Amino acid sequence: MAAANSKKVIFAALFGNGLIAITKFAASMYTGSSAMLSEAIHSVVDTGNQGLLLYGMKKAKKPADEAHPFGYGMELYFWSFVVAILIFAVGSGIAFYEGIHKVMNPEPVSSVFINYIVLGAAIIFEGVAWYIAFKEFNKTRGSRGYLKAVRMSKDPAIFTVLFEDTAAMLGLIVAFIGIFLSDYLNMPILDGFVSIVIAIILAITACFLAYESKGLLIGEGASTETVQGIREMVNNHEQVNAIDEVLTMHLGPQDILLTLSIDFHDDLKAHEVEDIIAQMDKDIKERFPAIKRIFIEAEAILRDLAKRKAQEAS
Repeated sequence: MAAANSKKVIFAALFGNGLIAITKFAASMYTGSSAMLSEAIHSVVDTGNQGLLLYGMKKAKKPADEAHPFGYGMELYFWSFVVAILIFAVGSGIAFYEGIHKVMNPEPVSSVFINYIVLGAAIIFEGVAWYIAFKEFNKTRGSRGYLKAVRMSKDPAIFTVLFEDTAAMLGLIVAFIGIFLSDYLNMPILDGFVSIVIAIILAITACFLAYESKGLLIGEGASTETVQGIREMVNNHEQVNAIDEVLTMHLGPQDILLTLSIDFHDDLKAHEVEDIIAQMDKDIKERFPAIKRIFIEAEAILRDLAKRKAQEAS
């Protein structure tokens, strides 16, 4: 279900950005606006990014094999990181270059009303895509604040598109204001400054997305609520003395690896511990479907083995 929601967000953004890119390029060539050209490049980069996210989701579904025994879920995290790099290197870099070029060689923008029409249509298209992404993000946000929800999110597809669309909306508003002031004040140089501002917006967005994607790529644990719920479930077993460790890691948005180190009662027999572990495995996976693999280490059993080996050695 989560994957379907992510795809809906990405397809909406892909369709919207594709249409917007075509109209922006046409307007920039006709009017000579640097800000419009920067926005066109921005839309092309966003369109390509959505394609990369879809590719990452497809690769992440590959079944586990001998080379990757835990599956390919982290493919999505890798391609999300690539998206952040492209926003910075291509989107921000070209927009900054175009802005500097226009500042050094300012030229008046012709047929500004065409730019207004295109930017107005782009704001509508981008607004629809942004609303879809925001709506899906809100479903997973719960009662958390927006920034905290992004930090806690394990699905980069949704928050990447949301931040891309937010940056796009800001860029469109800046471009609209810049082109208006450039024409109204008869200061063509402002058109170049607007491109630089758009480049800065893209750079900030890229840095934030890269930071979040990096955290997922190097391995983030499950949410505090999930870990606490696991601890409560394990502690409810009368045969458990204590929990030594609860270690979790997201291998994908809906794929969590869990390892438990549990101190069982010393008087339990091996087959009894096996039965308890099997029941724990079943109960935890039923309550937390995202947990796909569970490894439980029985401390009491390990201590008994160590004692036996010590006795045999003596």
